[in-house]
Amino acid sequence: QVMLVESGGGLVQAGGSLRLSCLVNGRTSNSYIMAWFRQAPGQGREFVAASNRSGGSSLYADSVKGRFTISRDNAKNTVYLQMNTLKLEDTAVYYCAADMGTLVSTQRWYDYWGQGTQVTVSS
Repeated sequence: QVMLVESGGGLVQAGGSLRLSCLVNGRTSNSYIMAWFRQAPGQGREFVAASNRSGGSSLYADSVKGRFTISRDNAKNTVYLQMNTLKLEDTAVYYCAADMGTLVSTQRWYDYWGQGTQVTVSS
């Protein structure tokens, strides 16, 4: 059984930065493709970023390219999402997800999900 625990969310002003963390409990993180998704109020959950097992390859949604960076420290079983130049539209609950398959952005392929952490960007 794998449990994903997100942390690092909070309230930040537009233009600011936050770093989210996702701790992988129950199995070593290098077993998984890791990803971040988000869900804004009244909207569906959308892909943000994903990393392959080593951290050497990643995918990003167009809306966050150049502003967000996914990284991982497999020795600490932790995946990060560094979010810079935050915009009002980045306000959402951010979810960490794990997949034992290949590097994809499609959420239905992700087998394990965290409970989410709220990120609120204010003007």
